[in-house]
Amino acid sequence: MAGIGFSLKKLFTKKGLFSLCRAYGYAGLICAGPMILGVVLLVSVAFLSQLAGMSRHDRELLNCMLTYCLLASLTTTSVFNMPVTRYVSDMLYEERPERIIPSLYGSTSILLVGGGLIWAVFLHFSGVLAVYKLLCLWFYLILVIIWMEMNYLTALKDYQVLVRDFAISLACGLLLALLLVLTRQVTITSLFLCVILAYGLLMTLYFRQLLKYFPRSEGSRFSFLRWLDKYRLLTFVGIFINLGLFAHLVIMYFGPLQVQVEGLFWGAPMHDVPALCAFFSILITTINFVTSVEVRFYPLYRNYYSLFNDNGSIRDIEQAENEMLSVLRQELAFNAHKQLITTLLFIVIGSLVLEQLPLGFNDTSMGIYRLLCAGYGLYAVSNTIMLILLYYEDYVGALLATFAFAAVSILATIWQILFGQVNYFGFGFLLGGLAFYLISWIRLEWYTRRLPYYLLCKSALVENKKLGVFSRLCNYLERREGAVREE
Repeated sequence: MAGIGFSLKKLFTKKGLFSLCRAYGYAGLICAGPMILGVVLLVSVAFLSQLAGMSRHDRELLNCMLTYCLLASLTTTSVFNMPVTRYVSDMLYEERPERIIPSLYGSTSILLVGGGLIWAVFLHFSGVLAVYKLLCLWFYLILVIIWMEMNYLTALKDYQVLVRDFAISLACGLLLALLLVLTRQVTITSLFLCVILAYGLLMTLYFRQLLKYFPRSEGSRFSFLRWLDKYRLLTFVGIFINLGLFAHLVIMYFGPLQVQVEGLFWGAPMHDVPALCAFFSILITTINFVTSVEVRFYPLYRNYYSLFNDNGSIRDIEQAENEMLSVLRQELAFNAHKQLITTLLFIVIGSLVLEQLPLGFNDTSMGIYRLLCAGYGLYAVSNTIMLILLYYEDYVGALLATFAFAAVSILATIWQILFGQVNYFGFGFLLGGLAFYLISWIRLEWYTRRLPYYLLCKSALVENKKLGVFSRLCNYLERREGAVREE
């Protein structure tokens, strides 16, 4: 995200409260736009459906189907997120931008076919009406495309266009839903179509921006698959991050807070709503990482590595390393302090606000909300540290940290629903975030003390020519692709 971070950083140089709010608004929509769109649409659809007099069962079923589609699509795309991001970065560094759009076609098509088939099997046995199954499948496929587009959009510098596209999509979805309410045409199907329209429009507008930024398309659509072999640890990093972040939500559907809405669609409203509200506490850290940590750290990081390539003196290298690590520690500490203040504000002030809103909060859900705020805060800080590990290509360290996050969060949450007290639900995710933080921080400290060694002595002297599973799959698909073109 460093590229767009430099563009967004200019907004924060302007003085005044309005300019600061505008800057954070832009940065928030860029860094987490589709997720914010999802939350806004979920809340808006719930409000409009209640305003239109839909039954509670229909409102809960619609909310469950939307949530399931969001979680399923995020889980699907987590397989390719990290390797594809690395591929895009490498192609930009090698000045081969014409290979980027074909990789979007290839990665998206594989996920649409593979993930779509699995999702279709689930929907077949889900026990809801056929029209709902088709809507869920349609929405899921659109989401997969959007999440993959987000891996490429960070190369764009025109943040105002992206925010405009986001606002247009949101406005169209909400206006159509409001029109349905006014004409008394509100049903599960009609509101679902409003959501699909909003996301479909966002998908189209984002794709248009990518085509404008990368007008040339050359090369194989499947060459990115070699990066899954070359950086196979990155694949698991993406998967474990996703499991740690979302698995605890699904596990709660099998605990004492479970509510069966219809068929295979379950929910846990006393846990889901607090989780949704607590999620917003991480936006400050996400924005700060893009606009401050990366922006200040990246030039020093690039200068340090360039000294090795340009035969810099030992004294210059040592000075550059000290400056880089000093700024990194300052930014990470500042980032953690911001998140701590944000988490405390969400716990103290957020609790007071939520008690006044008609969201059904009681003592149990309020306790869950506070624990999840702390857990998401730890996750946000830990995730920034893990991303720095990826900067230094410490994929083993990132894998260890994310695996601990996923394993502890999942196991602790399972133990909670089996033996724990309802009042402490959310503590399992908090423990997972704590494990994530401790391991990522210890690993970063350990690794940065040995930077010259890992930079000079751990790289392979001879490139490994052995083909992995994905490289062989890439060769096969490229041969098929070539055969089709010849025909």
